[in-house]
Amino acid sequence: MSFIRTSRHLLHPDSGMQHPVASEVTPRGVYEERRLWLKAAGVAGSGLLLANGSEAWAQDGQVKRPGKLAALAGVRSSVTGAQAMDKLTPYQDVTSYNNFYEFGTDKSDPAEHAGTLKPRPWTLSIEGEVGKPLKLGLDDLLKVAPMEERIYRLRCVEGWSMVIPWVGYSLAALIAKAEPTSRAKYVEFVSLADPKQMPGVRSAVLDWPYIEGLRIDEAMHPLTLMAFGLYGEVLPNQNGAPLRLVVPWKYGFKSAKSIVKIRLVEKEPASSWVKANRSEYGFYSNVNPKVDHPRWSQATERRIGEGGFFAPRKATLMFNGHEAQVGQLYAGMDLKKNF
Repeated sequence: MSFIRTSRHLLHPDSGMQHPVASEVTPRGVYEERRLWLKAAGVAGSGLLLANGSEAWAQDGQVKRPGKLAALAGVRSSVTGAQAMDKLTPYQDVTSYNNFYEFGTDKSDPAEHAGTLKPRPWTLSIEGEVGKPLKLGLDDLLKVAPMEERIYRLRCVEGWSMVIPWVGYSLAALIAKAEPTSRAKYVEFVSLADPKQMPGVRSAVLDWPYIEGLRIDEAMHPLTLMAFGLYGEVLPNQNGAPLRLVVPWKYGFKSAKSIVKIRLVEKEPASSWVKANRSEYGFYSNVNPKVDHPRWSQATERRIGEGGFFAPRKATLMFNGHEAQVGQLYAGMDLKKNF
């Protein structure tokens, strides 16, 4: 849920809002061939996955756990486009540089204040245009489908990005359990808004609770992830514990955190940032380097953890590198009008 910074934060060295080439997603076949080549060359066991230059990999090619929270293992996903080959963003940056306005508007606020969030017990309701409304506890949610490890780029509308190894399963598996009706055209996500646990909810920065939405076909796309962990462990509170949405081809604020309700509806949901400023934040919010935010360019991005404010910027990819997988969802649409 990568949110918009207020004007008093624009000079942060990693904000990316002063001015405004990531690698392409590598097909799984090419990836496997590369690993076989590395093994044959005697370098696959070096403890590094050389394809992305990261030291965050164990010798078996799995992401190394930081040892901070409970383990949550996932098998490497076979979903096409689910394994970005970029260098992983260090765990420390992923968990200390966050947008989660329920805990404050500064990037450091979530890590500092999210200790008050209680991720257990937790209940998620699925309701609306469904044949089988559900209320599921966290343990039941964890069993809906096998856990997968997926490496996605996270592109914030502010102009910065990360590369994160998530753990979860396709949202489609969860929605299918509720048996959507033919009237279900959109999916609305409602986040927790408890002022006792979330001090930022006492502010008027947004209309609480935080709400986001997708078209039903976007929600059911196999890349759309219900995430329960990252870096091989359960989600830290500041990253949206205990479960959050990850839609890798959209700007980060579309990926709601700490979700308590999913509603299948017939009409487009009134998402929080559309309500706050419709002229700047559209319902779709697909990553598109050709459609600038009214106040800055979206053509490039700053990768967090790779050199700070003065590091060379990377070219932003259409649909955040997932054009081959999701471009057909928007065939015939004016992507400037439907931004």
